[in-house]
Amino acid sequence: MKRILAVLVFAALCALIGCASSGASSASSDSSTQSASASQSSGALAAESSGSASQSQGIDYQVLVNKLNPLPEGWEGVLETVHMTNSIGDDVEVEKKAYDAYLELKAELETEGVYVDLDSARRSVADQQRIMDEFTKEYGADYAKKTVATPGYSEHHTGLALDLYLIIDGKDVVENEDMIKYPEIWEKIHAKLAGHGFILRYLDGCEHITGYGYEPWHIRYLDDPAIAKEIMDKGITFEEYKSGKAAPEVSYDYGNSKLYTKEELEAAAVQVKCEFATFEGCELHNLRYAGDECNTKENIDWLNSLDEGANYTQVAEFLADFHTPVEGGGAWEADTEMKDYQWWLARTENEGWQLVNFGY
Repeated sequence: MKRILAVLVFAALCALIGCASSGASSASSDSSTQSASASQSSGALAAESSGSASQSQGIDYQVLVNKLNPLPEGWEGVLETVHMTNSIGDDVEVEKKAYDAYLELKAELETEGVYVDLDSARRSVADQQRIMDEFTKEYGADYAKKTVATPGYSEHHTGLALDLYLIIDGKDVVENEDMIKYPEIWEKIHAKLAGHGFILRYLDGCEHITGYGYEPWHIRYLDDPAIAKEIMDKGITFEEYKSGKAAPEVSYDYGNSKLYTKEELEAAAVQVKCEFATFEGCELHNLRYAGDECNTKENIDWLNSLDEGANYTQVAEFLADFHTPVEGGGAWEADTEMKDYQWWLARTENEGWQLVNFGY
């Protein structure tokens, strides 16, 4: 449960994360494989053939689920899954074909001395709602909304999103802050993904598209190695592949702050970008730090008043330029370049940034 919650709150913690082992016992891999047992979710699999290989199991393996696109209706009723027990004794539920592909990936990695296991995969909408309710009760609705993925909008609902962890010198490395210390191992893992129908889901620097910070451990099964290879070779997000066009490059300006390091401001910018991903149809062009003069007592008091129970001591303001959807919609005037759109973040010194307010 500890690791599941860690994944759920990662969007709030992504400001803290940037984002050739041997000696692991092969017995661990074998025991995980042998303990897997098929269990079909309630409801019969769809019998009608759509003519698409991606829907041969009754689900669309190229479905897009993110902060704007919910899990398709009826998905959980036709999903076929298996359960496995990982090396730390946790039960993990995975879509059946995705699990078979994972075992092939795992076996190939082990030939190169890289050992992984499954941390988490499928999480039901009901589980997500329960966690949302727990966070709301304990921390309040505002905090829960910031830190827990909206039930029905998490890719983990599909059973096709897998979170890996590393086994190094026979020891399980499961915490995010520890796993990111091994970029060379993740590079080897990522190089093997497409051949087994997987992609790296949340790319570094693409938070404004995916809505999540860089997660080298989060992979997504597509059931089509050719499509996976195209996405990985181009270095694009799944959102860009589905839309048929690449997002424009974003320019950044962090100025010459005497209060914050560049790394601290980059972490704050990640929070802004994760929220921007919910601006449907908008294209981010520029994001810049407004300057140290924003860190006033007046602004600190204002942001504390907006976030019940907060005790912020530092403020950072960012300004963004972005283009609204050509067709317009929602609060946006059609096909317009928005300038100097404000984003207000706050934190208690040396803790993570919280996006507290945004807008003109």
